[in-house]
This record gives sequence, C-alpha cells and structure tokens, in this order.
Amino acid sequence: MAMIRSATARGLLRQASLPAFLLAQAALASSVHAQTSGGPAPSASTQTIVNGDTEILLTTLTVQAEDQGGQTHGYQPLSSSSATLTEMPILDIPQAVNVVTNEVIVDQAAHSLDDVLANVSNVTIANTLGATQDAVTRRGFGDNRDGSILTNGMRTVLPRSFNLTTDRVEVLKGPASTLYGIQEPGGVINLITKTPQQTFGGSLSATASSFGGGYTDLDITGPIAGTNLAYRFMAEYQDEDYWRSYGTTRQTILAPSLAWYGDKTTVTLAYNHRDYTEPFDRGTIFNLTTGQAVNVPRRTRFDEPYNITQGASDLFQANAVHQLNDSWKLKLNYSYSRDVYSDNQARVVSYNASTGALTRRSDATQDSTQYDHNLRADLSGTVNLAGFKNEVLFGASYNYYDVLRTDMMRCANRTGFNIYNPVYGQLASCTTVSAADSDQSAQQSVYNAYAQDAFYLTDQWILVAGASLQYYEQTAGKGRPFNLNTSADGGEFMPRAGLVYKATDWLSFYVNYATGFVPQVSIASYIGTLPPETSVSYEGGLKFEIMKGLTGTAAVFDIEKKNVLYSELVDGESVARTAGKVRSRGFEFDVAGALTDRTNIIASYGYADVTVLQDPQYAGNTLANSAATTYSLFATYDFGRIWGDNSLKVGGGLNGRSRAAGDAANSFWLPGYTVFDAFAAYTIGSAKPITVQLNVKNIFNTTYYTSTQGSNLGVAVGDPLQALLSARLAF
Repeated sequence: MAMIRSATARGLLRQASLPAFLLAQAALASSVHAQTSGGPAPSASTQTIVNGDTEILLTTLTVQAEDQGGQTHGYQPLSSSSATLTEMPILDIPQAVNVVTNEVIVDQAAHSLDDVLANVSNVTIANTLGATQDAVTRRGFGDNRDGSILTNGMRTVLPRSFNLTTDRVEVLKGPASTLYGIQEPGGVINLITKTPQQTFGGSLSATASSFGGGYTDLDITGPIAGTNLAYRFMAEYQDEDYWRSYGTTRQTILAPSLAWYGDKTTVTLAYNHRDYTEPFDRGTIFNLTTGQAVNVPRRTRFDEPYNITQGASDLFQANAVHQLNDSWKLKLNYSYSRDVYSDNQARVVSYNASTGALTRRSDATQDSTQYDHNLRADLSGTVNLAGFKNEVLFGASYNYYDVLRTDMMRCANRTGFNIYNPVYGQLASCTTVSAADSDQSAQQSVYNAYAQDAFYLTDQWILVAGASLQYYEQTAGKGRPFNLNTSADGGEFMPRAGLVYKATDWLSFYVNYATGFVPQVSIASYIGTLPPETSVSYEGGLKFEIMKGLTGTAAVFDIEKKNVLYSELVDGESVARTAGKVRSRGFEFDVAGALTDRTNIIASYGYADVTVLQDPQYAGNTLANSAATTYSLFATYDFGRIWGDNSLKVGGGLNGRSRAAGDAANSFWLPGYTVFDAFAAYTIGSAKPITVQLNVKNIFNTTYYTSTQGSNLGVAVGDPLQALLSARLAF
C-alpha cells in the first residue's frame, strides 16, 4: 500500500547493511501482520473500490490522505484543504488549485519536486543554488528559500521537501498571505504526507538507474494490536551516480510516524530525518555574444570534484484533530524543521568568450544552521444564519525562523582553467575564513490571526471571504564584528474574497481577489527600514467534473507586486529603494482524471506575461527564469488482466516550456524545450503482488536548460536520457 521506488544491484553492494535491514523489516512485517490481523477494522476513509489488482494499493494510499484534508481518486483530485484550510470540493473553491496525485507520482517514477511540478501550468524551475534546493516560480514569482514550499500546510527549512513520504502535491495559485503569512504572490506548494493506517500493508522496492546506482524504499503501516494506535515506518537509501563529469548523490531517509484514533480525536506524530551528500553543480555557461550555451559536451563541469553539499535535515510534526460536536472541529498543528549543512565550491566569476579561459574562485560554507518553528490552531464549523449555511474558520498561527552561517570561506580569484580542455585539481578548496562575510544571520517572527466564511447564499452561489491581521519582526546582518543590516517590524491587514456560481453539479464559475506581502530583508547590505512588498491578484475562471471522473480548471489572472526592492547609486554609494513594480498577467488550463475506465490523463497549458513595470534599470524586462508558456501531457492505459491474474499498464507524455529569461537584464535567454517520457508496469498477481516497472525519461535525449542563477555563468542543464527499472513487492 505504499508508493514504490527502488535501488540498483550496485547500490545494494555499496551499502549492504541498510537494504539488509529493510528486507528484515519486510520479513518482520509479515510476522506482525499475522499477529495483528484481528486488530481494529479499517476506517471508512480507507475503504475504496477500484479496478484491477494494481490500483488497489495506489488508491488506498490516495484516499488515506483524507486525514490531511483532501481526497483523490486515481489521477483525479476531488477536494483540497490548501486553499481554505477546510476540506472543500474543488468546484466550490474560488481559486485555482492543482493536485498531482499519488498515482501520477508512482506512474511517472517522480523522484524530485521538479518531476512532480512539470505536470502543473505556469510553474518553472528557479535558481536551485547549484541543484541543492527546491526552487520554483509560480506565475512568474518565486525563488529558493522563499517559504512557499509547505509540508502539510506548514513552512519548513528543508532543502528538499519531496521524498517517499509524500502522498500528493497541491499547488494553490495566487497570493496566499491571508492564511499562510509571508508569501510571494504566485502561490504556495503544499506537500501532503502519508499517515499511519488502521489496516496492515506495505511495500519494498528497488530501482536501478542507467546513470549508475539507484535507491531502495521500504514503507510499512498497520495497527498496533489491542490499542487505538497505528504506526507507519518509511525508509529510503539512495546511492546514485551523477550524470555529469563527476559526482554521486547519497541520501538516507528514516521516517517513523504514530497515530492515535479515538472516537472524536485523532493525534498524529511524524518524524523525518535525512542525511545527504550531493553535487553542488552550478551548470554550464552561455555565451552572451551568440546567445547560446558554450560549445562543449553538456556533461562537462567547470568546477571541481570537491563541489559537494553535505548535511542533515529533520522534520517533526504533531497534528491533533478533535470533533467538538457534529458541527465544530478543533485542529492543532506544530512543526519543527532544521537543516545543518556545509559545502565547498569552485565557482566561475568570469569567462573569456574568445579563448574559453575561466577565472574561478574557491568558496565554502561551514556549519550553516537554519530552523523553523510553526504553530497553528484552527476552529472550524458549520452554522446557519438567517437560514443560510456558513462554513466558518477562525485561526491563529505563529512562525519563527532563524538562520546562522558561521564560517564563510572566501579565496582569491584564479585563472588557468579552459572549458575546451578542462584540467581538474589545480584549484584547491578554500580554508580562509572571511571575517566580513561570516556570521551571516537572520531571524523572523510572524504572528497571524485570521477568519474566513464560506457563505452559501443559495444552492448555486457561494461567497468565500476572509481576512488576517499579521505582525512581523525581523533582523538580519553579518560580519565580525557584526553589522546589523535589517531591523524592521510592522503589521499588515490581508483581505481576500471569492465568489462561486455552480451552474450545474459538474460546472462552476468563479472570481477571486487576494492579497499578499513580503517584508524587505537583507543579510548582505544595509537597507534600513523599508515598507514590505505588497501584491494584489484578480482571478476568474471555471471548473468542471465530466466523463468518468475528469476534473479541470481554466483560469485568467492579473497579479501586481509593488514596492519591489532595487538599488541605485547616490554619491557613489548603493542606496536601497522600493519603487519597483512587477505584473504577471495570463491564463492557464489544467485537467486530471479518467477519460475512460482504463485511461487516465493529466495535462496543462499556461501562459504568463511577467513584466517589470517600474524600475530605473529593468523596466520592460521579463523576470529571470520566467517563461511565457508551459505545457504538459501524460496519459496511461490499463490493459487490466492480460494473462491469468497478471496485468499491464503503459503510458507516456511530454512536458516543456517556451524560452525563459536568463537574467534581470534579459541579456540572454534559455531556449524553449519539449521532453518526452514513457513507462510500462507489469504486475504479477498474487497475495503479495510484484510490479516490475520501466520508466524512460527524455526519450529523445534532448539537450535543454532548466534555470539560471541569474547569470550566464550558471545555467542548469536538464537530465539526458535516463532509464529507471524498478521492482516492487506489495504486502
């Protein structure tokens, strides 16, 4: 009943102890099953009727997510809690919400958040800090470490949020500050995790990668006999070669969780620990004269083998839901996350287009620590006022974020490296501490009180309105001695409203108004006290549920962000100003679900014109990493039983985008691309079915570029042709 992944034979040999442990756990699970089969009966949320042996496990996983406020069926999203913090049908929500379900994740063998979000319109990859961070733009806005990637609705500092614990991913489009505090106006991405189940089940899987190496997963869940408790334990070990010149990704994930299911109260405790070592790769170089990538093999790196990030991240979450009566419910959520890492890098600081010579510098970060506390309390219920139904929400949240980067290493620029004849090992790693750059720190506290009402005016008209009052405090600076570069506090009132007209049971129309804000903060340079960035969004669209279970959303939007920070020279000194303004205007279409009993589809198309309206230097330009169009299509066909109890499922699709701006000056552009993928899964039917699955990604071995660091000297290169072969045992 778990999402299945895998590991290669070579990966197993590299780290025999953990896979052996996982196999032992699988054997133990069978024993536990025999002892607990007479335990508590399945809850209503886990009883689902599906077609075919294979999908029984997958659908059980998706429906279990009801505990987190949302339902899916196969590829189809049915409801979501991300938009309103209350579970509402997709058609009743006056805002675009896209959901990538667990079955999509399994079929596509998605192993990163980038893989998942390729299915969603108007989402592109941003500056990933050398492929070490999740970073995406939504409708043109967003960057790394912007707080927009949530886990179960809570902010975290995890560099990589997506892993085997993820059940599904919900993308809420547009400003979300009313409920989620400080946020960019493009929206938030909410990863919903798997929870302990009251029926026994599990899986063990191994995946081999054509790059070399692979990964192994274990997922086991069930009741604890004689109690109201249920457990879940998930683990992954990855040892996979990097496809460029050198590098290896190694990570271990351990994720135990425990849930108590009472008559009126459910309490869930979950912990996720990740140790990681991965390449720090800033990518290739674009020649500003030709506007194209330099003419070297795409696998060629311009740094050094010591370009590595290594660290450990932890996430602990506690969730309690108490049903006060038939109408009212109280939810309490707490989240603590931490990430501790160090890195080394040889970075390119200049490039001679005539000769191919590079100037590089060795840098390092030692003992960087960031952590985040997040507390939320929500009271929701249904009341009738003057004969009208109202679904109301009252809530409060507190968020505290802290980061400290102690020793920052900075060494002198060095020449002697040529991209056409790279010789590695001539630039030593840096051990010189820069006092001026060390002790980088930032702290931020945000208090938020909010209220919301879904007012059912008639059977067809729904008015959803809410507002929040928020107060923030923040400081930031760096250096030895320490220089305080940001010290600010303030309050913001954040309203939002939406109106839904349900023309039929399967078609609704909506309009929406939403607001957002982001305080100005700078660790590196003094900015004084400046007003925060504010944003306003107007959105309208339609939603439908048709055929055998196909859900779609079509939307148009107009977002404007004001008080954008920029700097200008005054008497030879850089002075911060807030006169900038950026607008994102466009439309999008997303659809997911079943075309027939055997055919599923998820598809998207988005257009966004993201333009700087006011700025002394960049007015009229497009924001970096923003693409005018994005598109995707992925379809599957389930043949069902083809030989005895065995079954076959196949599918494939494409995703891509138009060209994207490479930097703020628009001095170069990343070309558009289209990438094709395919898969086939064969399940051997038995009491413990085994599924063998082959995924081929980037079938035509297309060379493409996903994002930039805001400079032509750091352009991320998309993965080439890759085959993933997995075997999964379900029990």
